[in-house]
Amino acid sequence: MSNSPVQAVLFDLDGTLVDTAPDFLWALNTIQAERNLPALTEQQMRSSVSNGSIGLVEGALGIPQISHEFERTRHRLLSLYLEIIGRYAALYPGLDCLLEFFAERGIAWGISTNKPSLYTHALLDVMQLTPPPATVVCPDQVANPKPHPEPLLLNAKHLGLQPNQIVFVGDHIRDVQAGRRAGMRTVAAAWGYIDSIEETQEWGATAICTQSEKLQYLLEDWI
Repeated sequence: MSNSPVQAVLFDLDGTLVDTAPDFLWALNTIQAERNLPALTEQQMRSSVSNGSIGLVEGALGIPQISHEFERTRHRLLSLYLEIIGRYAALYPGLDCLLEFFAERGIAWGISTNKPSLYTHALLDVMQLTPPPATVVCPDQVANPKPHPEPLLLNAKHLGLQPNQIVFVGDHIRDVQAGRRAGMRTVAAAWGYIDSIEETQEWGATAICTQSEKLQYLLEDWI
């Protein structure tokens, strides 16, 4: 892989750039209340967030996909989530300063997510990140979502850059797999929605970052 200076940084969205778990927890606990069941803690649902609405309904609410309740509950969850999207979500610590650093250094940044466009853009509209992302790619824009490299290669096309000029940061093995297959340097975001930091060591990322506040120091060596 070329050691050309990094010109752009891409982020996975949920669990990497933005902590969206509190929004999902509110929606899940609204459903729990409707079912006359006890509220969930954030810890009980956190590792399910990376697997989207299917993972949350199965993992957090305990409703298997074969159940007749599954699709009805999943649609209820997504409806509730859209009602309050961004209300409790927040950038991870230090990433607001990192985006400012990118602006100062002329580094583009963007998002590559498996979160559908409807929810991604609704969240970004609420959050009003500064500077805004130069590229956002969602699964409904491509034929093959992550871990396929297609979304990241579309990001690179938007940016007018070669993959080896880009770093991809994500909190799931599929992010690292997609980044490696695209020919990008990768950072495993071990602060994200993972069960243990140790699992990130098996992903084959270029680097592992355990705290979002330290990501800038890591990236400075490549910029």
